Amino acid sequence: MAPFGATMVLLYALPQSPLAQPKNIFFGHLLTCALGLLLLHSLGVSPLTLGLGTGLGVGLMMLTNTTHPPAGANPLLVMLAGADWQFLLTPVVSGLLLILAFGWAYHKSLYIKGISKHSWPKTN
Repeated sequence: MAPFGATMVLLYALPQSPLAQPKNIFFGHLLTCALGLLLLHSLGVSPLTLGLGTGLGVGLMMLTNTTHPPAGANPLLVMLAGADWQFLLTPVVSGLLLILAFGWAYHKSLYIKGISKHSWPKTN
């Protein structure tokens, strides 16, 4: 899933960003993919539904305080690929769990070795 590449940039390069926190990464992708699937299977694919999916996806992330910019592309990806509901489990949820696990391990190892003064996820 292409947006996962941009997620990795935020996760590894800007781990303290509010947009790179586990809640934002996980729910941003999950909500926007589910929205794309809902629109695809209820209204089909058209320029209107593609625009609606993108706009509603951003709004949904803002409403739930889970804004994650790479996830903004998910409704387009899901709809243009003609994905089925299984897409939520793989690659979305399975991929997100791997991304978050590796991100946590990577940042934890840097913190323990003293290479980074920040832990991830961000602590208040």
